[in-house]
Amino acid sequence: MENSKISYKDAGVDIDAGNEFVEKIKPFVKSTFDKNVIGGIGSFAGAYELPKGFKEPVMLAATDGVGTKLKLAIEAKKFDSVGIDLVAMCVNDLICNFGTPSFFLDYYATSKLKTNEASDVVKGIAKGCLEAECALIGGETAEMPGMYAKGDFDLAGFAVGVAEKSEMDRISKVQDGDILVALPSSGIHSNGYSLARKLFFEKLNLSLDADFEGEKLIDVLLKPTSIYVKTFKKLKENINALAHITGGGIVENLPRVLPAHLEAVVYKEKIKILPIFEFMSKHVEEGEMYRTFNMGVGMVLVISPDNIDAVLENSNGYIIGEMQKGDGEVKLV
Repeated sequence: MENSKISYKDAGVDIDAGNEFVEKIKPFVKSTFDKNVIGGIGSFAGAYELPKGFKEPVMLAATDGVGTKLKLAIEAKKFDSVGIDLVAMCVNDLICNFGTPSFFLDYYATSKLKTNEASDVVKGIAKGCLEAECALIGGETAEMPGMYAKGDFDLAGFAVGVAEKSEMDRISKVQDGDILVALPSSGIHSNGYSLARKLFFEKLNLSLDADFEGEKLIDVLLKPTSIYVKTFKKLKENINALAHITGGGIVENLPRVLPAHLEAVVYKEKIKILPIFEFMSKHVEEGEMYRTFNMGVGMVLVISPDNIDAVLENSNGYIIGEMQKGDGEVKLV
């Protein structure tokens, strides 16, 4: 009688590949550790000592993915930057609540684990964590044949930080006459890629290697999201509020930090719109552009006039508008 027993590997899951992957990424993960990390790699949970110096520490958490930017990375077989995006999308949210990022965890799910590709992704995550000054203390890799198409994978990230309770309410600090400062984005960041992909590769039928102002189009589209943690730490005492400009653009993200009796006036001609957005604007309505993309603005800071010089001297930010009496919305003029 023929042997009818089957193995996990027969079902598409390779435990040995998973173990090889863990060994491969250990040096990158360890490079992110700081003095608050307790234990090593491979336990059931990551451990991190609560940072000292807080009177009333509040734990903050943020989670996000990279969206269909991953699809482009997979098509281009370029896996070294999406990990940076993953960290950026989470830690940039934390600082908007005045939280200092402490540690990060990732979840990587795929049809079949390719250790070289997965290692490149984790290298990017580690690079992002170093830039964000937070430790990569854990993660999970799942092989799920049947759930994902061949060659596909998905990423989720989780960032935890600590804030001083008395510093968390930023809305009450925003005043009439405050100045709006834009911190430049590096590109599309990690939102709006379903529209970008449809435009470039379906409507315009461009190739990944098409020239865009001296660069390959794919390299422009895969530029990693800027991480603003170091800038936040440097400018923290001078900031009334800050908003991470993600899906929804300036018009939907900035109101999240505005009081109901004020509005933000943003001057479109002052925004340093990136060439990729100028190009896309030829094919997409302006209102749709501003509601989908960051347009070159990765973060908006709300600054008291007295602090504006210090902020401009210690960042690459520039003025795009001001606060005035209104209804808690953004007015693009």
